[in-house]
Amino acid sequence: MATVQVRYIVNDVDEGIAFYCRHLGFTEVMHPSPFFAMLSRGDLRLVLSQPGGGTVGGGSTLADGRRPEPGGWNRFAVEVADLQATVDQLKAAGARFRSDIIQGVGGNQALVEDPSGNPIELFQPLIPEAKLG
Repeated sequence: MATVQVRYIVNDVDEGIAFYCRHLGFTEVMHPSPFFAMLSRGDLRLVLSQPGGGTVGGGSTLADGRRPEPGGWNRFAVEVADLQATVDQLKAAGARFRSDIIQGVGGNQALVEDPSGNPIELFQPLIPEAKLG
């Protein structure tokens, strides 16, 4: 059961579903319209919304005319057992990275982008206290 929900704005929901499920271990929970999907991975529910999906939902144009768009620097982290192997696999699949592997105090990380440019932190803990689960 998910205890945390994150919404990402994506350019193409189907492309997002394929990326997250194929490469990062998410499961599709529902996909009731071309503009919306719900995925899960452990305690994380990831909601994908495409801009312009109508007058309701996370992709709706706001009252002041602004439209949600992908990108930015806020992100969620996915723990991986072997960061280098995960980076190599994603690069071979054509994924874009914002960084090489960054060495940290509690763990190492790399920032990969989903097909719409949203960042995901791939995180390999180095000490027990840094583990996500």
